[in-house]
Amino acid sequence: MDTRHTSQPKAAGGLPGNESLDTPEQAEVRQLARQIVSRQSPDEKIRSHDEAHTFDHELYRGLGEAGLVGLGVDAASSAHPDARYQVAVVEELAAGPTSMAVCLIVQYMGVQLLTTLGTREQKEDVLAPLAGGAQRIAFALTEPDAGTDVAAAMRTRAERSDGRWVLSGTKTWISGPKVADHVIVVARTGPAEPSRVDGISLFVVPTTAPGLRIRELDTVGINSLDTCELVLDEVQVPETALLGAVGAGFRSLLATLNQERLNAAAAALGIAEGAFVLAVRYAGERHAFDRPVGAFQALQHRLVQSALRIESARGLLNRAADAAASGERADVLSAMAKLAASEAATEVTDQGMRILGGAGYSREFAMQRYFRDARLYTFAPLTDEMLKNYLGEQMLGLPRSF
Repeated sequence: MDTRHTSQPKAAGGLPGNESLDTPEQAEVRQLARQIVSRQSPDEKIRSHDEAHTFDHELYRGLGEAGLVGLGVDAASSAHPDARYQVAVVEELAAGPTSMAVCLIVQYMGVQLLTTLGTREQKEDVLAPLAGGAQRIAFALTEPDAGTDVAAAMRTRAERSDGRWVLSGTKTWISGPKVADHVIVVARTGPAEPSRVDGISLFVVPTTAPGLRIRELDTVGINSLDTCELVLDEVQVPETALLGAVGAGFRSLLATLNQERLNAAAAALGIAEGAFVLAVRYAGERHAFDRPVGAFQALQHRLVQSALRIESARGLLNRAADAAASGERADVLSAMAKLAASEAATEVTDQGMRILGGAGYSREFAMQRYFRDARLYTFAPLTDEMLKNYLGEQMLGLPRSF
C-alpha cells in the first residue's frame, strides 16, 4: 500500500484539498515540494530513516537546491519571508517525511533571524549557505528548568571578556544540533529590566566550538532529526557572533516565534492529512463480512469527523498565514491555528490507529509513525494549554491566567 502524501486527501476522501486555497505562487511552491518528496523520499526510505534514527541528507540537499530552504531570502533586504510559502512546504513534508518538516521549521527560524538581524558578514558566512541547503542551523532557547517561562528563568549567560563573548549554561530539547553547522543560542547578557524579556541576547555559535557538548536524547517520535541537550562550558565566540542588538534578543524573537507557531500548525496539519489519506485508503481496501470496512457507519463517522478537523484547521491556518504575509496582526490567528491543527493531528491519528487495528500497530504501516510524531505538537512550540491561556487574554480580553 502506497502511503505517500503525493495523493492529497481530496483524491482519497473528497476533501477540497489544500492546493484549492493557494495563490498561484503558493501552489507552485507546494507542487515543487511535493515533487521533490515523491522523487527523493519514498515510503521505504522514510521508514528506514525513522527506524535507524538517521537524518535524510539527500532530501535536505534537494530541498535546498530547489530554493525551498531559503524561500524569499534576499541578503540585501531585512524583509520577512512570505509565511504562505513556508507553511505550504512544511505541510507537504509533514504528510510524508515528518522529521524533515520539523527540520525546516528550525531552518526557517534561522533564516528569518539572520535575514532581519544579521550583519553583512553573518549573511555571507551563515545565511547564504543555509539558504542554499549547504548548511543547517539549530536554535537553542529551552533550558532544563525553563520552558514556557524561559525569559524569566534563563540561566544561560554570556559575558564579555577580552573582546570576546563567553557563554555558559545548558539548553535542552534542541532540534537538530548534531546535523547543524551553527546554533543560535539565547543567553542572558544583562538584568531583566525594565521587563523580564530585556537583557537577553542572541549568538551564532559554531557547533564545533570548543566547550560546546551535544548529547542526544532518546525521544518517542521525530526519529529522523536528533533532539539534544547542549552544554556550553565557557564557550568563547568573537564579538561578531552577536546577532542583533545586545539585550534586545528576546524581543527580536517575538515575530519569529509567531512564524514558528504558523509552521508548527502546518506540520500538525500535514501529519493529520497523511494519516487521513492512509486511513481512507485502508478503509476502502480492507474487507470484513464480505464488504469494505469503510462501508460500516461507525467507521465512516470517524473519517468524516477527521475530515472536519482537518478542514477547520486548514481554514484557520490560511487566514493566519494571509494576515502574516500582509503585515497584519497574526498572533491570535496563529495561536488558534496551531491549537486547532494539533488537536486535529492527535484526533485523526488516534482514529487512524483504531481504523487500521492490528495494521496500525505494525511498523510496516506509517500510521504508528504519524501517531507518535503528532504528539510533539501538543506541547511544542508552546503547550496547547498555554495557547488557550494566551487566547483567553488576547482574544477574549479576560484577566491574565499565568
